[in-house]
Amino acid sequence: MSMIRTESNQQGVLEIVLDAPKKLNSIDEAGLEELKTTLASVSEQVSSGSVQAVILRGEGRAFCAGRDISQVDPLKDDVNHYLGELTAPVMDAIHELQVPTFAVVTGACLGVGLGLAASCDVVYVAEDAKIGSPFANLGALLDSGGHHLFVTRLGTHRALDLIYTGELISGEQAVREGLFSRSLPADEVLEFTRKTAGRVARGALDSYRASKQLVFQIRDEDLGFNASVAEEARLQEVLRTTDNYQEGFKSFQEKRKPEFKPTPPRESW
Repeated sequence: MSMIRTESNQQGVLEIVLDAPKKLNSIDEAGLEELKTTLASVSEQVSSGSVQAVILRGEGRAFCAGRDISQVDPLKDDVNHYLGELTAPVMDAIHELQVPTFAVVTGACLGVGLGLAASCDVVYVAEDAKIGSPFANLGALLDSGGHHLFVTRLGTHRALDLIYTGELISGEQAVREGLFSRSLPADEVLEFTRKTAGRVARGALDSYRASKQLVFQIRDEDLGFNASVAEEARLQEVLRTTDNYQEGFKSFQEKRKPEFKPTPPRESW
């Protein structure tokens, strides 16, 4: 039975939906394989210019309650396959999408679910969402990028506090502590995300791509201040020759709203 579906509720925005609400969208090997295939198709649509923004969400009461371990025999479990060959490539595929990506987190966001959400560019959470690592109760290790997420966003002491205790934090608390960017009432977060993604999809996509690349360079390559300023100047010069850059300046000078055109990814910056 399929647990992944896609929806297109507005022009240029594609929603990827984890669709197993009866099990809180917990995901097994088959679900990850399906998500991997879906992301490959989405990447092709991004390359063609037909998709300008992506939303990842869960159906029903939860975003994703983590790995579905209901049928897992720990003595025979191929952890390297699940994490190394399935989970990591799926998170990387989300991370590498050349359009703005948004996660909508409601209800449980645990384990691999936390990794899937964090792979998106922007994460909007319901105030009452439950976020964290239940691994302390399993005798297992926080995985799916959880250590990197907690340490870089929360610091070593808070990271180990959450890991040791298995405490789940609310969406409101996660935003207050700096884990994600914005929390909203549960009945508003999806519509807010759709409106934001729709507005972004109508924007100058190349400029977003350039910023996305630079932000990840600063994070992953420890790009310093002077180097990032120089890279900003280089990227600005590349953008200056694009139609949307010209349109942005022209619309400002003519005191009207810009009419940006969808653009496929560039081969290089």
